[in-house]
Amino acid sequence: MSAAKVRTFSARYLAVGLAGYCAFINLYSPQSILPLLSKEFHATAAEASTLITVSTLAVALTAPFTGTVADVLGRKRVIVAAMFALVIPTLMVGLSTTLPQLIFWRAVQGLVLPPIFAVTVAYIGDEWPPREATTAAGIYSSGSSFGGFSGRLLTGLLADLIDWRAGFAALAAIAFAGAIAVAFLLPHERKFVRSEGLSASVRQMLAHFRNGQLLATYAVGFGVLFNFICTFTFVSFHLAAAPYNLSASWLGAIFVVYLVGSVLTPWTGWAVGRFGRRRLMVRVIAIWVAGIALTLAPSLPLIIAGLAICAGCGLICQAISTGYVTITAKAGRSSAVGLYVSSFYVGGSFGAVLGGVAWTIGGWPACVAVVIAILVIMALIVLFAWTRRVPATASIPPIEPP
Repeated sequence: MSAAKVRTFSARYLAVGLAGYCAFINLYSPQSILPLLSKEFHATAAEASTLITVSTLAVALTAPFTGTVADVLGRKRVIVAAMFALVIPTLMVGLSTTLPQLIFWRAVQGLVLPPIFAVTVAYIGDEWPPREATTAAGIYSSGSSFGGFSGRLLTGLLADLIDWRAGFAALAAIAFAGAIAVAFLLPHERKFVRSEGLSASVRQMLAHFRNGQLLATYAVGFGVLFNFICTFTFVSFHLAAAPYNLSASWLGAIFVVYLVGSVLTPWTGWAVGRFGRRRLMVRVIAIWVAGIALTLAPSLPLIIAGLAICAGCGLICQAISTGYVTITAKAGRSSAVGLYVSSFYVGGSFGAVLGGVAWTIGGWPACVAVVIAILVIMALIVLFAWTRRVPATASIPPIEPP
């Protein structure tokens, strides 16, 4: 392989990793400073969690249509345009002076994120051969996981050192630099087959609702983000209160547990081939139950260990279920992934809302009980609704992490 080909080969891997990083450094960034924002704006925990709800709901509303638009316009054009557009609402979040303003600009952020991550997954599926696609997807997922961790850590650190608004200014600068890099590094698609038009893509999208396997996988995706949002939003309030009294910086640092997923997700394809998709999924969910139960311990190290287990298990479940979508959808892959993203983020919105209700009623133990109930439902769906006949060795391009 010539030096020029090696540079091109490496550049496109770096580009998909950067796309995931820049999207997810923004999406969940307020989680580590929610207790601080709650105090500053005199809001309850449930009201402050709206900052997460609106962005995930906005993603859910636009994700399916992102897929249909990308099927017509092309992948790179949509990805790069959305990355530049993300800079504006990120800056405006930092300039907001009231909670309603914050909520509005967080919603706008959510609207422009699906063209980045949903279309990047479709780009990987189209442009890489199956064996290389798993590697590319692992790099994308690892970049996304690191972005999710970095966003929470950076906002927490800057909130303590300067002001929480400085954190969002820094995120906007990173998003702008990432957009420029992806514009130069990501090759134009060569294997993409343009759709005949939006109407044809919409018909393909509607056809997915007649596929029982896809519907079951969408339900699992709903549960994955439901549990992540319920867990990692309200554990911040739990740890910010006595006897832990953690600052925004320490709350952000706790999200280092997300790096567990960055290490594990590239191995998901091997694990599926070794154990089988259904069997692996059920076992991972069982470990996830043990992890969330561990967070009820009074010891902070045990709580962090439980959160690390939750992060690792959740990201593995996400990789498996997303791979199942791309294998099951024989046509209209972008729209199939878009619908998965939509169900995934609807689940996140419900996780914030119902988590807020649980927190109000019974604090952290009530949130844990809700998460365990959803995990049990997910396991039952996998056991009784996922087919045994899909090849376990098919490539798995994981979508964005929670």
